[in-house]
Amino acid sequence: MSAEQFALSSDLINELLRGMRLRGVEYRRIQTSPSFGLGFAEKPGHAWFHFMAVGNAVLRMEDGTTYALSAGNAVFISHGAAHQLYSHADVPVQDIDRLDGVPLGDTVSAVHTGTDASPTPSTILFNGCMEFELGSIHGLGKLMPGLMLIDADGQRYPGLVPILTTMEREVSAARVGFAGILARLADVVAAMVVRGWVECACGNASGLVAALRDPRLAGALLALHQQPGRDWTVAQLAEQCNTSRSAFADRFQVTIGMTPLRYVTELRMRLASQWLTLERLPIEEVAQRLGYTSQAAFSRAFKRVTGKTPGLSRKVRQPIVT
Repeated sequence: MSAEQFALSSDLINELLRGMRLRGVEYRRIQTSPSFGLGFAEKPGHAWFHFMAVGNAVLRMEDGTTYALSAGNAVFISHGAAHQLYSHADVPVQDIDRLDGVPLGDTVSAVHTGTDASPTPSTILFNGCMEFELGSIHGLGKLMPGLMLIDADGQRYPGLVPILTTMEREVSAARVGFAGILARLADVVAAMVVRGWVECACGNASGLVAALRDPRLAGALLALHQQPGRDWTVAQLAEQCNTSRSAFADRFQVTIGMTPLRYVTELRMRLASQWLTLERLPIEEVAQRLGYTSQAAFSRAFKRVTGKTPGLSRKVRQPIVT
């Protein structure tokens, strides 16, 4: 890949990641007894984050897959799947939402599952539940792995090592102001994990990665995401890639799996869903941003793609399908 092509690809990735929504809803500093079992319910539209500061645990997903976690490990569960953390397999599991916590801030609490005879707790972890949406990237959420494990040795995410080291120190020491610091660090870690996955070709997901890396398509995609409200034609998009209209349309269909104008419509409706449900923008403003001449025209397009009216989407905040 030439320097110019790499720059174009990087610009597109940056533009796509700008649309990512990651907002912490609830955080917990969890201190356990030597024997413990914790259950975390499914949270559609959210992601779970766990960081092991002290001790060890076993992570068990709904399909029965288990992962051994040790101090310094972090886990990002991108689709909010139900799971368990426990000390050993036969221990009773308690629903984390049913355990009382001591407030440490607006969104942070401390949870103790038992008492230890030893002055040093057997296990301490920091847990976060985050609203998570990958923004306007068509289909990217479906391609993202349900679980990403960050190793303490930093082989896969070396830039995270100093952040995780700081988290380990803050969780263990519990100094004044540690709760807010940990919440912000957890957000940073989660964002860096997502960025690392996108930069590493999204797990080699064929169609999307081919488009991100292909200069014959990346120029048009970048223009679309920067100006979603423009009244694009296929010829104008082809000009962004310095190719003919027919060659561009064929390559777009083969690579992305839909026509360029269908992609434009779906991009607009995904942005509209975010602006209506997450940013709570007025319907008229959303319609104007996306280039619709009237609110009625926008409402018809929105219902045709999403199956519900913009007004209903605003009333019932639901996770956006990714």
